[in-house]
Amino acid sequence: MIPKINRTVLMSGVDYFDDQQAINPFMDEHVSVDRKVAAEEHRLIKEALQDAGVKVVQVQPPQNCQDGVYTANWALVRGNKAVLARLPNARKDEEAYAAQVLTDLGKEVVRLPDSIQKFSGQGDALPCGDYLFCGSTYRSERAAQAFAAETLGYKRIQLQTVPLRSLFGWQNELFGWPVRNHASGWRDSFYYDIDLAFSVLKAPSEQQRGLIAWCPAAFTYRSRAKIRALTDLDQIEVSLAEAKTAFACNLVSTGERVIMNAGAVELAAALKKHRLKPILLSNPELGKGGGSIRCTTLTLDNA
Repeated sequence: MIPKINRTVLMSGVDYFDDQQAINPFMDEHVSVDRKVAAEEHRLIKEALQDAGVKVVQVQPPQNCQDGVYTANWALVRGNKAVLARLPNARKDEEAYAAQVLTDLGKEVVRLPDSIQKFSGQGDALPCGDYLFCGSTYRSERAAQAFAAETLGYKRIQLQTVPLRSLFGWQNELFGWPVRNHASGWRDSFYYDIDLAFSVLKAPSEQQRGLIAWCPAAFTYRSRAKIRALTDLDQIEVSLAEAKTAFACNLVSTGERVIMNAGAVELAAALKKHRLKPILLSNPELGKGGGSIRCTTLTLDNA
């Protein structure tokens, strides 16, 4: 039997969704979000997941938390354990709420050592079988991911995406000096969480090879070499344009169906060649917060 992934996910809601504390490069405090539009996008994500056979556990969003819709950042879960996140200043109130939600769901909540200040949960730590693909520097420390991998029994693959740079006010990934986010004080990137540049499509098993999709241009040279050296996984390379402007990698796959963003037409075509069925959605309002489909779902049943 071919194993399915993301069979059960946790979602909250958009009741307090906003971008006024601009803690990533996609946010713009001068551009308002439309919560009614965001709510409809969120509803369609939930319905698409359920239609694909995913069980959605719905909870109320944490009060007055602009990013509370992005449950993927609350923790990393495997089996009965959940390693709790350490979030940026604008998201601190989500931590206690997430701990209570996960405890109520019967998970053993594990907290990081006090010396660790940054961990973006599943947003920066994507399981693929026994592998754990980890992104560091922006929202997560390597020590946090080493702790999570050891606690949950994963083999850690440590990666880094390219930083946001600025040269005479022009922001890019190639030239200038690394930028610190003015709201969080942390270093920044268009791929501040690895789930904006990397996705898991199939879990490896005795019956099949694992399958990942990733954007080479979004990663440092050393990280690209690490990923390409993994000959036991099949790989789809995603263009920078689709990763950055269409949130191509920010998807949820069951191993059969892939709920993804409609603008990623090249990736959708590649998925079909791997006998996966793309389910295309449009989420521009949620994108104003710097997240999309993967960000709104925390997987509760990683094996």
